[in-house]
Amino acid sequence: MTRLHELYQVHGQSPWLDNLRRGWITSGELERWVERGVRGITSNPSIFQKAIADAADYDDQFAESLSYGSVEEAYWDLVTTDIDSALAILRPVFDESDGLDGYVSVEVAPSLARDTEGTMASARELHERIDEPNLYVKIPGSREGVPAIRQMIAEGRNINVTLLFSLERYGDVIEAYLSGLEAYAADGGDLSTVSSVASFFVSRVDTEVDRRLTAVGTPEALDLKGKAAVANAQLAYQLFGERFSGERWEALAAQGARLQRPLWASTSTKDPDLPDTLYVDSLIAPDTVNTMPEGTLEAFTEHGTVARTADADVAAARAVVERIEEAGVEMRDVTRVLEEEGVSAFEKSYDELLGALQAKADALGQRG
Repeated sequence: MTRLHELYQVHGQSPWLDNLRRGWITSGELERWVERGVRGITSNPSIFQKAIADAADYDDQFAESLSYGSVEEAYWDLVTTDIDSALAILRPVFDESDGLDGYVSVEVAPSLARDTEGTMASARELHERIDEPNLYVKIPGSREGVPAIRQMIAEGRNINVTLLFSLERYGDVIEAYLSGLEAYAADGGDLSTVSSVASFFVSRVDTEVDRRLTAVGTPEALDLKGKAAVANAQLAYQLFGERFSGERWEALAAQGARLQRPLWASTSTKDPDLPDTLYVDSLIAPDTVNTMPEGTLEAFTEHGTVARTADADVAAARAVVERIEEAGVEMRDVTRVLEEEGVSAFEKSYDELLGALQAKADALGQRG
């Protein structure tokens, strides 16, 4: 039994893989990750940009897709082919877990992050195009994304809420999920068929907070470096426990509703001075997911610490955040900036990928 199996079997946390590329599918590498304990897959525009832009694996299908569609349509053909293949590989996990795990996530076009109606239309189209029960469509948890999330849940669609950084926005997302379930139930929907995760980003919080703490420069500020992200996520787990309890949740659970599990994202360590498994070791708890790039999965499998930690000392986590504020770093502004930068980064990756594909298309035209 690997540490990844132990995470799930002993502590109720599902390890997922935060990457997807065609070579892994065709070589059997993805199946080997599942055998080692991976229970789901997440993808995003940056991941597909890295996978597709310089890989020959996609060239034949790309050329074929261009014969009947645009470059952007060809991109979605490539993406949905990979997602379809990954869904098939993960389907046994989905079936064995009664729909708890085995999901593969695909994100709406990042240009829609500030467009509520466009996001809803895209999410519907993706669910209809990839008609599998273990598909998650990713919707950014931006201000404009929250009503789209509620509506998709009210329609009984499986949603991965992404780019969450702040406790305030996370609270909005939980409310969108609960009220969406209530609307779906009122329309006669079967709540047991609806699944969702809320992707709370971790390491990027330390990157931004530590930059600001370094600028402050006091011994007190410098002593807080590398502590904000874990504390912020641990407080998010406390909020999860509070909101998914009590009469309102119990009424939904009695109708078959599933928890919207927190999913820890951005869990690779960016600062070489920090332990390479920090954002896994410190965030282990029941009813959670941790999606990791392959390097972090390898590191955790080799030397990670498997113990319940996410709710071990909530008071200490709160004290860390309070000390950061006292040092002059405003967490509300940090998370606002991170949300904006996250949306912009995905837009940039998407635009760069379409540009690279257009260059390939032009080259194919010249050869013809």
